Amino acid sequence: MFKNPDALRNSCSIGNNTLECMNLLTEDELNFLDLKTLDVYYQKGEMICKQGTFASHIMILHEGLVKSFLEGNNENLILQIFAPINIIGLANLYEGSTIFHHSVQAYIDSRVSLVEMSAIKQTIQSNPKFASKMISVLAEQKIITSGRFFCLTKKQTYGRLADVILCLANRIYKTSKFPIQLSRKDFADLSGMSVESIARIFTKFKADGLIEFNNEYLEILDIEMLNKISQKG
Repeated sequence: MFKNPDALRNSCSIGNNTLECMNLLTEDELNFLDLKTLDVYYQKGEMICKQGTFASHIMILHEGLVKSFLEGNNENLILQIFAPINIIGLANLYEGSTIFHHSVQAYIDSRVSLVEMSAIKQTIQSNPKFASKMISVLAEQKIITSGRFFCLTKKQTYGRLADVILCLANRIYKTSKFPIQLSRKDFADLSGMSVESIARIFTKFKADGLIEFNNEYLEILDIEMLNKISQKG
């Protein structure tokens, strides 16, 4: 239903279970990483890591929904949103990196494993297949981030919101009808628009029969037309 050759480039999230890379580890490697891991529960709105602070770990999201973003003086730029199960913070694996280059915050209550960065680096060095998978995940995240910049700088408001709705359906919830766990402000931040513009376009999409929504859920009714709006921008 949601197949689209531009789905990755127009996405706001890596949609696959990136924790599949753990299947490439030996039992000893898994036990080693387990000893270097701490599970932490974060409440809605709580910061998981902050841009500019010491990067001592990567994050594995098991439950919840989070966003990564660049902090500015007045506004933030959302890079990606993550649903379970995903690895966050791989960009900090490059040599010489000692700080987080973006912040991560929980949209809803979330459970995250914090894995020591040094342990991940050691495992990458000892397991080529695991290292190859990490490169693949990083490459996919790079494509998504590049697509996000294209969407925010080159697309009109209707195309931007269509991208976000399609991303939520295709890569976060993987269904045409999903719960609304983001506020109008969250949708505005993801789309680079004002809350007023978001409300207006939501109303227009609903009147045109593209979506149905209330305070609890959003449902895509015309996926073909929403894809056309996304593609035309």
